[in-house]
Amino acid sequence: MTSAERFAKYDVPVPRYTSYPTVPQWHRPPRHEEWMASLDRASSHSDAALAVYVHVPFCESLCSFCGCNTVITRDHSRETTYVDLVLAELELYLTAVPGLSRQPLRQLHLGGGTPTFLSPGALARLSDGIACRLQTDASVFEGSLEVDPRVTTAAQLAALRERGFRRVSMGVQDIDPEVQHLVNRRQPLEQTAGLCAAAREIGYESVNLDLIYGLPGQSPASMSTLAREVIALGPDRLAVYGFARVPWIKPAQRRFRDDQIPGGAEKRALYEAIRGPLLASGYVEIGMDHFARPSDGLARAATQRSLHRNFMGYTEIRTTTLLGLGVSAISDTPDCYHQNEKVITTYEARVSAGDIPSHRGHLLSDDDRRRRDAIASLMTTFSVDLASAGFDVEDSGLQALIADDVVRIDDDVLRVLPEGRPFLRNAAALFDAYLAATPSAQPLYSKSI
Repeated sequence: MTSAERFAKYDVPVPRYTSYPTVPQWHRPPRHEEWMASLDRASSHSDAALAVYVHVPFCESLCSFCGCNTVITRDHSRETTYVDLVLAELELYLTAVPGLSRQPLRQLHLGGGTPTFLSPGALARLSDGIACRLQTDASVFEGSLEVDPRVTTAAQLAALRERGFRRVSMGVQDIDPEVQHLVNRRQPLEQTAGLCAAAREIGYESVNLDLIYGLPGQSPASMSTLAREVIALGPDRLAVYGFARVPWIKPAQRRFRDDQIPGGAEKRALYEAIRGPLLASGYVEIGMDHFARPSDGLARAATQRSLHRNFMGYTEIRTTTLLGLGVSAISDTPDCYHQNEKVITTYEARVSAGDIPSHRGHLLSDDDRRRRDAIASLMTTFSVDLASAGFDVEDSGLQALIADDVVRIDDDVLRVLPEGRPFLRNAAALFDAYLAATPSAQPLYSKSI
């Protein structure tokens, strides 16, 4: 099979597998008591540790590629109420599950939306409010946040650096003016470069840049220019995401015509135009669409096969509980997923009434957990021990991927071949018991490439 034929065959809608089961397949929602019991069990582990994710949904403008849960507004007076609600939600959890406060808080991540929609004072009050309610240990704590360089100031970064934040992730996506115009995100390279310099001067130890390939107007030549310019900024990490086109979920993406969006081999060529220069500059390719300097913790974890992946992405920090706070935020424990209300007015009303703002979730069966662990292994190490995971090679449906040189099996260990890495999501789908069993009139997921 030629490379072009392989791309044509496997560029199909499949999940990104930030969880298993994936969110559309959450069919066993926990009752309130079951969710609290799951949190309590996770808190009682001998090695219990806590990560907290706070979703700040506000953005001043809508980027038309965006797939996040956002609230578009320029009304910054909303930030005070929102911070109050997030801290009130945390109090509800601590009252119901006191063991949460006894776990060491290893990670606090602010995502969005645009966390730096909040003023320096609001960011400080949010961080302090979480820290004073939980058990923090400066020797293991890592604070990180996502920022939009167009609206982020040194004062905001300084307020969080003073509170132990060490990593900052900057949305760049592309630097080409025409591409920026098409996706409604005008962001001069000088603006990003200035914020990178400010973050390092303030003392941030890790600067990450987020890029997207597969956007309208991109070409291999423009992506090579993008690679050259971002390498010159010297980021410690880069996330190079494929554009997830889901116009049935995100109506803003309907402004793009089909002929503007590359797919298959054409889309992969855009990724390769970035990947080649990054590897040549010494960056290490990690998992799916991530790169890091060899000295970075993410690269070390990949080498040591201790890399972890959750709803916040790839991380070297492993915790037993990820507690999501804020509208639409997702939590997980070893045996349960939980998502908050997705509509901000509903979230506000429920927290104000003293309710945990549950929207949906999933209690994992033993089979779910077995399959989740296999998919996580594939996504972090490009391999799965089929015998240990309890999968029968003859019945697992792997033969097509083996024949197409995507994977191979040696001594009951499935390994993704180097030429098969573009199809990592397709390989993971082999362990998905829900995907083929749930026919849908329209795709649930973006395409794999």
